[in-house]
Amino acid sequence: MHIVILVLVEVLIVIGLSRLVGLGFRSIKQPLVIGEIVAGIMLGPSLFGLVAPDLAVTLFPPETFPFLNVLSQVGLIFFMFLIGLELNPKYLSGQLEVAVLTSHVSILVPFSLGTLLAVVLYPLVSNASVSFTTFALFLGAAMSITAFPVLARIITENNLQGTRLGTLALTCAAVDDVTAWCLLAVAIAVARTGDFAGAIPTIIASIVYIGLMLTAGRWFLQRLATHYLRAGRLSQLLLAGIYMGVVASALITELIGIHLIFGAFLLGAAMPKNEDLVRELAVKTEDFVLIFLLPIFFAYSGLRTQIGLLNRPELWLLCALVLGVAIAGKYVGTYVAARVSGISKREASALGWLMNTRGLTELIVLNIGLELGVISPLIFTMLVIMALVTTFMTSPLLEWTYPKKLIRLDVMESESEAETSIDTSAEGETYIRPYRILVPVANPSTQKGLVQLAVALALNYRQPAVVHPLSLIEFEEDYGFESTPGEADRLIAQRRQQLEQLINTLEPPETRSHLHPIVRISSNVARETAQIAVLDQVDLILVGWHRPAFSSNRLGGRVGQILTTAPVDVAVFVDRGSDRLESLLVPYSANIHDDLALILALRLLINHETCMLQVLQVLPQNRLKDELSYELDTMIEQLPSSVRDRIEIKIVQAPDPIQAVVEASKSVDLTIAGTSRTWGIERQTLGRYTDQLAIQCSSSLLITRRYSQITAHLASVLPAIISQKPTLRS
Repeated sequence: MHIVILVLVEVLIVIGLSRLVGLGFRSIKQPLVIGEIVAGIMLGPSLFGLVAPDLAVTLFPPETFPFLNVLSQVGLIFFMFLIGLELNPKYLSGQLEVAVLTSHVSILVPFSLGTLLAVVLYPLVSNASVSFTTFALFLGAAMSITAFPVLARIITENNLQGTRLGTLALTCAAVDDVTAWCLLAVAIAVARTGDFAGAIPTIIASIVYIGLMLTAGRWFLQRLATHYLRAGRLSQLLLAGIYMGVVASALITELIGIHLIFGAFLLGAAMPKNEDLVRELAVKTEDFVLIFLLPIFFAYSGLRTQIGLLNRPELWLLCALVLGVAIAGKYVGTYVAARVSGISKREASALGWLMNTRGLTELIVLNIGLELGVISPLIFTMLVIMALVTTFMTSPLLEWTYPKKLIRLDVMESESEAETSIDTSAEGETYIRPYRILVPVANPSTQKGLVQLAVALALNYRQPAVVHPLSLIEFEEDYGFESTPGEADRLIAQRRQQLEQLINTLEPPETRSHLHPIVRISSNVARETAQIAVLDQVDLILVGWHRPAFSSNRLGGRVGQILTTAPVDVAVFVDRGSDRLESLLVPYSANIHDDLALILALRLLINHETCMLQVLQVLPQNRLKDELSYELDTMIEQLPSSVRDRIEIKIVQAPDPIQAVVEASKSVDLTIAGTSRTWGIERQTLGRYTDQLAIQCSSSLLITRRYSQITAHLASVLPAIISQKPTLRS
């Protein structure tokens, strides 16, 4: 097979597998990049070469490696440019003194432990041609690295960017990033010249070039930014000039004697941090780099990772020692420095785990070391395992140390401020728990009806109430530019403004003070919605219906996930566009979900004095009276006459209950039905029953799913009913 064709086949396999494995890791709440690194290792001798050696040699013969190397080097150059571009000086504005101390101690401790570890590893696993000084410097630098891009995305995904911990972690990582790259540059210079004295000219030349880039280079780049502001867009000519600058800067640092990636990183760091320019430049650059070029780098690294080299117990013990030193050095250094700086134990511990993130940055460092011959394939494999393990453990250890409930309290956003009411009686002040509804709003411009229904359900003069419009911003990628903390903050502010605009359109104006938006970043909307519902102790999740992308079932997809997993009562609103709530219909078939439908209808009836309710019981033609009528009548009798007089109980006989409800829905504004087979509505995302009523109902439809038979929907509204259990069936 022609070599070019073979390389293209390899690229096809690499991109497909990296996406597949990456998505698999995302499903277990791990960064996508970890899955892509694992996919690269799977294609190498550690798995593919072990399971099917002949096929592996056929698909990935050694003669294609130089081509993969060139593509991966181009990918690295532009990825490092993106890292520098995202290294915003504003990350260095918060808690700088604490961050400088913490980050430098978090480098010094693992660097020192790494050099001590070199004493053990050098005679056992090092190349004989490499000096101990070079090996120790490189190993210390490798132990000191923190992956700023992956750490930043973990902070964004956990909504930590607005907290003290998140701000401190970003500042520490930014300082760490700059310091660690400088250490690595020194290590590379020493590796290429053989000793420290010989590296001094290279170090001096590097300092001079850095000075030129941060002065004359920045001045010239500022002129480009001025041109961009005048043009209002990033033209192809301007983009070509920037890309030429990236390559030229990379070549200069290579000629100086450090490495290509430093020049690209330096140009990115020197770029003016105009938000619009950075955003457009990053978006135009990153898709091809992250989707096409970086997976090739992972595959190239994987082809050089040979886990089979760890073929003796003592080698696995050395690998465990490397891992232990890496974890202990970063964690202990960070924790001690943070505690000395006055940070609490929990935050210091969480910061230690965050700084242990190594990810892709570590892999870049290791490939440089292997390419220069500083480390052998054996120590390269050990360090790759260390990079994977330390990154993999960050998210679960962060959740264990600093759970989402504490993050929620730490955010201190407006929606978490005091929203309670006090009812003063003759015996003194008595707390009345507010009635809370959580309303996921995917698109504020089209879901006004959903929010209006939530307000109608929640607000009355008998009980305080809070409605939380919830907007979760979900990122498809977890190391793209839009998921950086700064960009995430911009998107959150933009979405919050859209929600405020929606709230300001609600009538009457006095209802608006009861709405408190919640805007979050999320990697899983259904799971995050359920978690927020539990943390905020909401009484009801009111979600709008939308057609799932891969299911004909209207209660499938994300709505189906919320219906199935949320540990609170849920209602799904199918909006037909009517703003009226004058007439309600509740088809009743004696199950707990229909109980919730009736209770919510009664709440609407109590909240709105002009509202009328029809309770429809559909009986088979051979039955004259339903056995539940007595219980229903008993409950109705307990209601105040002002409410009871607006309820009509209608019993009809029909062979098809669904069609009877569809016919009755033609004369009402809102039908409220439980998730019942009787009404052709399935609760589960996948099932044997159709969602016929959701399709054919003429009025707007509210579909209810009850989580528990113990309800608070009528508490404080009708206290006399509470003692009688406000359900038709216990």
